Amino acid sequence: MDRSAEQAHSGGTTRTFLLVWFWLLAFTGLEVFLGYEQLELKLMIILLMGISIAKAALIISYFMHLKYERRSLAVTLMPALVMVIVLMFVLFPDGYRLLQMQRH
Repeated sequence: MDRSAEQAHSGGTTRTFLLVWFWLLAFTGLEVFLGYEQLELKLMIILLMGISIAKAALIISYFMHLKYERRSLAVTLMPALVMVIVLMFVLFPDGYRLLQMQRH
């Protein structure tokens, strides 16, 4: 087996994981920064959900090694990911409505 096939099978390099770790750290810092900003609630939720989805994609792809697996495994897990995202967007309006009810 040649070296490139070995490296692709092993899952990545230290440099790749450090780069992913840096991006996760940057996204977390952005989330903390946004937490202190006075943004409209809907905008804040959209921004934080988008960043969280990006972080989850990085973690799933690199740290859980899904990027290096066969496509069939990724395709098997995608419906569950889509379902979770859909459920979050279905349930968030209820949470927003409850927040508005508490303020009145």
